[in-house]
Amino acid sequence: MVEIAVVDDEKEIREHICRLIERQKPGSRIRAYAAGEELLAAGDVPDMVFLDVRMPGMNGIETARSLRKRREEIILIFLTGLKEYVFDAFDLYAFQYLLKPVDEKKFAEVLERACTEAGRRKGKQELFIKARNLTLDQADILYIESRGKKVEIHTVREYMPQGGMSSCIEIYASMEELTGQLGEGFYRCHRAYIVNMAHITEYGSDSIILTNGDSVYLAKKKYGEFVKAYMWYLQNGGVSSV
Repeated sequence: MVEIAVVDDEKEIREHICRLIERQKPGSRIRAYAAGEELLAAGDVPDMVFLDVRMPGMNGIETARSLRKRREEIILIFLTGLKEYVFDAFDLYAFQYLLKPVDEKKFAEVLERACTEAGRRKGKQELFIKARNLTLDQADILYIESRGKKVEIHTVREYMPQGGMSSCIEIYASMEELTGQLGEGFYRCHRAYIVNMAHITEYGSDSIILTNGDSVYLAKKKYGEFVKAYMWYLQNGGVSSV
């Protein structure tokens, strides 16, 4: 889960930015502040900050310098109606500089790239579904099921693909294509199933039970290979749900 702070002394803009983030990245942890001093006093340093440049008291550039000292890998995105601060922002290795009023299409593009980068910096692996313009945290994936030319991605929490919130996302893709994109914590236990080993609670000679209670097939000829893969996963820092 990406932690995002929005800092702007104008309440309407602050709330608007928060709504845009929630619409595009439901489930993100979003905190809003009216001043840089408030964010710094809160103590927590988020993964990403949307910062108004011109604010009473400590301005956005000063706030950003303090944040950068506390967390070098923080992603800084500046919001302002003036271009004169752009070089100060670049000196702080700003991820992006957005002019007000914020263009929603541009904002969506920047947020998507910023979340991907935040995940990379945190060591988190993500799966981007281009057809749905949707990024999934791989840790949220329970298992993937083949349905002919389509696949169903079953997730721990609900995402918002086209059509509303859902914990089962259907897309056109091949199992081979997805296997190549997923991390080492995933195992193709059957021609029709890929499981996230972090969510396995039980397994037998022909089935695997996931943390949500769903059961998927384990090909009998793959049982020995699966056990070795699962043991390797656990021995190399993987989390067990058994």
